[in-house]
Amino acid sequence: MSGYESGASLPSRSLRDNANYARLESPRGSSQSFELPAHHVVDVSGGARSFSAADLYHVDAKMATNAKSAMGGRSTPLPDHRSRFLSDGELLLAANPVPTRESFATLNETDEKTWHQRSTELISKMLNTNLERGLNGMDVERRILRYGVNALEEEAKTPVIVIFLLQFYNLIIAMLLFAALASLALQEWVEGIAILAIVTLNAAVATYQEYSASNALAALASLSSPQSLVMRDGMQQVVDSKQLVPGDIVILVTGDVVPADIRLFTSVDLKCNEMLLTGESEDVPKKYNAPIHPAGAGKPAKLTASNMVFSSTTITAGNARGIVVETGMNTRVGSIAALLQAKSGTDAAVEKKWIRNPIGDCIAKHRPKLTPLQRALHHTGYVMGLIAVGVAILVFIVGMIRGTEDPRHPDRPTYLTMIMAAVSVAVSAVPEGLPMVVTICLSSGTAEMVKKNVLVRKLASVETLGAASVICTDKTGTLTEGKMTAVKLWGDFREYSITGKGFTPEGSILSADGTSQAEPEAGNAQVRATLMASVLCSNTQLKQVEGEDGETPRWIPFGNSSEAPLVVAAAKAGIWEDNLLEDYPRLVEVPFSSSRKMMVTVNSVPVVNGTAMFDTLALPGDRPPKLVANVKGAPNYILRNCTQYCRKDGTFETLNNVQRQEILEAVDALSSQALRVLAVAIQPMHELPFGKDCDDVDEKFAALSKPLVFLGLVASIDPERDGVRDAIATARAASIRTVMITGDYLATAVAIAKNIDLLQVGADSDAQATDCTQLRPNGDVYLPPADIDEITSRTLVFARAKPEDKIEIVKSLQRQGLIAAMTGDGVNDAPALKEADIGVAMGISGTEVAKGASDMILTDDNFCSIVSAVEKGRVIYANIQKFVMFLLSTNIGEIILIFISVAGGFPLPLEALHILLLNLFTDGMPAVALSLEKGDPHIMAEKPRHKQSSLIHGRLWLLVLFNAFLLLAGAMTTFLLGLYWNFGELLTEDIYNAGGGPDGTDYTDVTCRRWEGVDDGWRVYGNCAAQYSDGSYIFGEEVAGMTSFENSTVYCEGGDYDCVPVGLGRAQTMVFLGLAFTEVLRAYTVRHFTEPVFARMLSNGYMQLAACMSVILTVLVSNVPVIMDDIFGFEYIPWYQWLVVGAVAVNNAFWGEVLKAFLRRKDRAQARWDHMKSGFEEILLEIRHVRHHVERLEAGGLKREQLRPGKLPSEFVLESKSRDRV
Repeated sequence: MSGYESGASLPSRSLRDNANYARLESPRGSSQSFELPAHHVVDVSGGARSFSAADLYHVDAKMATNAKSAMGGRSTPLPDHRSRFLSDGELLLAANPVPTRESFATLNETDEKTWHQRSTELISKMLNTNLERGLNGMDVERRILRYGVNALEEEAKTPVIVIFLLQFYNLIIAMLLFAALASLALQEWVEGIAILAIVTLNAAVATYQEYSASNALAALASLSSPQSLVMRDGMQQVVDSKQLVPGDIVILVTGDVVPADIRLFTSVDLKCNEMLLTGESEDVPKKYNAPIHPAGAGKPAKLTASNMVFSSTTITAGNARGIVVETGMNTRVGSIAALLQAKSGTDAAVEKKWIRNPIGDCIAKHRPKLTPLQRALHHTGYVMGLIAVGVAILVFIVGMIRGTEDPRHPDRPTYLTMIMAAVSVAVSAVPEGLPMVVTICLSSGTAEMVKKNVLVRKLASVETLGAASVICTDKTGTLTEGKMTAVKLWGDFREYSITGKGFTPEGSILSADGTSQAEPEAGNAQVRATLMASVLCSNTQLKQVEGEDGETPRWIPFGNSSEAPLVVAAAKAGIWEDNLLEDYPRLVEVPFSSSRKMMVTVNSVPVVNGTAMFDTLALPGDRPPKLVANVKGAPNYILRNCTQYCRKDGTFETLNNVQRQEILEAVDALSSQALRVLAVAIQPMHELPFGKDCDDVDEKFAALSKPLVFLGLVASIDPERDGVRDAIATARAASIRTVMITGDYLATAVAIAKNIDLLQVGADSDAQATDCTQLRPNGDVYLPPADIDEITSRTLVFARAKPEDKIEIVKSLQRQGLIAAMTGDGVNDAPALKEADIGVAMGISGTEVAKGASDMILTDDNFCSIVSAVEKGRVIYANIQKFVMFLLSTNIGEIILIFISVAGGFPLPLEALHILLLNLFTDGMPAVALSLEKGDPHIMAEKPRHKQSSLIHGRLWLLVLFNAFLLLAGAMTTFLLGLYWNFGELLTEDIYNAGGGPDGTDYTDVTCRRWEGVDDGWRVYGNCAAQYSDGSYIFGEEVAGMTSFENSTVYCEGGDYDCVPVGLGRAQTMVFLGLAFTEVLRAYTVRHFTEPVFARMLSNGYMQLAACMSVILTVLVSNVPVIMDDIFGFEYIPWYQWLVVGAVAVNNAFWGEVLKAFLRRKDRAQARWDHMKSGFEEILLEIRHVRHHVERLEAGGLKREQLRPGKLPSEFVLESKSRDRV
């Protein structure tokens, strides 16, 4: 090794600046560089080579070529493990190869091998480290500069300003901005500023929600700062795990979190929990010299190598030392994280469209994938945008052809008048309140989901889960507790049930029928002896740990996870390991091994009154035994060494072959229920059967493991979570498939799926359960998409799944048009969480990688919370449909109203500001109330909507268009009545030309003095004098149809006003009030698509509040001086016009209810037909089942060994019943 490689300092600066030195750039694109003398000598495995400046030039050229290749060139770069783990001198040799000594020859031979297949001696040479002393300080510093810190690369956080700007990447928002800019350009300040304010407020709320969620996750991630024990400079040191580098020697003990991928070179009874990596809760034995067994026929390959431990997993037992071989993104966890950052082909294709557009490139980089709701809203906005643009162009063209002028603004040119009319159309077409109401709806849904233990990271995902048609879920920790629990105990040829879940020592031991409690303290010495022996033969302790921040204390087992169910079960019977240590001290231990399949301990036994007592079990013998060997392990291995068994009363009986076979049948029966079965036995003895100096473990085991007395069997399982069965049934009723994806073996996965009713009774498990190796029969090469789709379309259980398999499964489901939700907690789940339409991570057991890839997080890790969230998502979507229908009916009616007015030659019935006021406030508040509806109680009985379905479709459009027509008819009727009452004319041209004199004088430029006449109780406003602009008067004229009645009491009032603008203002006021009151009543009728309005009229308190506020606001803006006239241009109207407005609103609501009654009648008829049809289909299905069973019997498909004496298989019984019914 060179002086530089061993940590010697670099030459002085002046020397390095000399031409005799050349610069060597660090590999892998690092910004660091190193300088070596021109004739530097590097010692490599005893060989030496001198380098000239030409050699160094060649190295620079070679490394530049490699860099070019990494960027897309055709040259082949250096093998990754060689460029990453060689010293500078070896990099020179690798770049300019020459014959060298043994180390490089060996290295070249192992280019294609992986770390677990290399010897530790070779690895130590490759990484230039010392197994005894570790690295030195200079090595560490240089390697950190070269390889970076030992941490996963975090996805760049989207700046808050970008999040804010992305809220404007929406067609509806774009149309609103256009309308605002047009209004400001025409100096309509109120309209422009109001639109900008509402758009900005909506963007601010959405930005706050998303940014605060990301900050919360960052705060959680910053709480942990792991450290590692390493050997450096020949001394043990505790360092930050981020500072680990390849070649570090790490010391691992029980409880440590593995900081990197490590190749073991020593280990003692090491076990590792890899649940966060593989998804499986069972501890995995690790051994530094474990042989490598490639997968063979019928023997699946292990998910992880036995001589390596991997980053983020946990050491649960034993200790070890190993060499760090991979850090950061190069670890197995890092490779999964890299999958999260990889872009799909669709994303890449989308990016190409933006490649020459900096703004578009920013959008493509930071824009999240669209949820179904966002797609539906974009589609709705697109349709409304096309309608708005088309109608606005028509309005402009027609108005220009007709030379339309605005009577309220006679000085405005025609083109400006038509531009404002087009803006009015745009404002009418765009539901201004929609973005805000959607945001409020989703935010309120988020708040409610928090109460249901669901934390939403992305606002739009609240609704997306409601659209889920399939939920792909991990097994361990999601469907199950993630805590192995003893649930059955078998002994003396009878079975007992153990109640309670998890690690809390609360529960009972009951007889098999579950009605009478076994009394272990007094009457069942065999049960207590079984539990006691299992505790004495374990190294796990159950302790209560105080909760943080006042949380309830938790029971946690410390030690081997496979022993945890034993000590918990014993604690339920009052047997605690702490109390046993004094009375039964341990003398000898033979640890479990994969070859022995057993663990043995020898403990002293107290002698009471001349009898050796093993708890309540009196050990027989003329001379009381002083010792007892406790054995637990695989039942078939233990049973072959047993010669006796323990009876319930504590006596020992000889075990014959028939009884031994019965015990094995009990083992098979328990195993078929996905239970992990351990056998427990003892061997009483007077003294140790080997010498005190015996160090041979195999000799000890042979002497202690037989002859044995069989005590019993303890069966454990990772139990399903409370409510999982009901949650799956609810999802099934909602036509949502639940798909379990696990790393378990197929038989275990099927048994668990049956336990939780994921696979129903009588289901064909061969068709509905698949080993993931069938997806890739040729190693890692997957089947064609069509073949994978055929498998995933019928499969409910996937076993032996890898992270890549989960991604393929999710993609396949999406290709079939399904909306896939994926749940998980481990690092192995993260890529699929990101690929799915909505990823749901576990908050308690989930890794930060999984949480970061998810859309929402379950704070209680409970699958049942997902189903509750699905229901809430459906309610939110239904509410969005309601207020979108509510707003669209107004918008469509307003568009047509304006178009008919312009095309028909009428004045504009509403100004742009009036429409904005309607859309934002008088309509907006009821729309918000609709977003807070509680939802239909039968919503989970509906089928999930299709992925590409529109927000409004089918009969919903009928409801929208019918109510838009009613609104249009009511508004047009009100407007025409207002024009006639105020002008005596309807068309704009006639109003301009109307006059009371014989010469048809134009009265649009006169000032009227109002008069008031009373005739038969009717109060009429007209004019008592008209003054021309030149100062002359016409007295007693009937100006513009404002007539008086004969014999009326006439008197003049003060106050001058413009005749036509005021009259048009009154008509527009009537239209505004009519629309406002119609929409208040419409908000009640739209709350359900078919139910009558009175069914649940008062169930939503927010609706009562919104209706009252809308009415109050409407009355205020139409009656309060300054606001009504100076800002909005409204006028006072007489009381009988108020009656007309109210009558029109009630009429519209009535006919809306008539349509709903028609639809209810149609639905009832359809429901009767569907019921008859489904009954007929069930009969046909049962006939097919019976025929299929008969064919199986005739073909000899029913095997005799499946029939127990006196009983038929459950499937045959079910099908027989079906045949009887038919």
